[in-house]
Amino acid sequence: MEIKELGHLVLYVKDVQRSAAFYGEVLGWEPAFPVTLGVPAAAFSSGRTHHELLLIEVGEDAAPQPRGRHLGLYHFGLKVGDSDDELRAVVTRLQEHGVTIVGSSDHTVTHSLYIHDPDGNEIELYIDVPGVDWKDNPSLIMAPVKPLVL
Repeated sequence: MEIKELGHLVLYVKDVQRSAAFYGEVLGWEPAFPVTLGVPAAAFSSGRTHHELLLIEVGEDAAPQPRGRHLGLYHFGLKVGDSDDELRAVVTRLQEHGVTIVGSSDHTVTHSLYIHDPDGNEIELYIDVPGVDWKDNPSLIMAPVKPLVL
């Protein structure tokens, strides 16, 4: 078997309308289809495939994401552009929507911002740093993390 690409991510959410508004209106992801699948759900796609994100509502009484070190999802990354100018525009958009940036990092290969969705899932919003050749120098992928200067 050979994995060709990461196909999609499915998240359980407390309120699908609230989460769909966050991923659609705040992050700008396009809805993949206008109707649910017989359950409260919403799907989004960047156009690469039929859906890259599926949200399934499990209700307000669902257990919250645990904090700190735990098994399971730590965060997922969404590429938001190809330049620091585009990342600065993301900062402005997040501020306009009252989204708190909980971290930022210069990973040598990427420049990254970190936020939480309405259910506490951590999301990395990043750009690949132009001119960094990680394919010829894979050690750059694990370079020490530096403060991000935008």
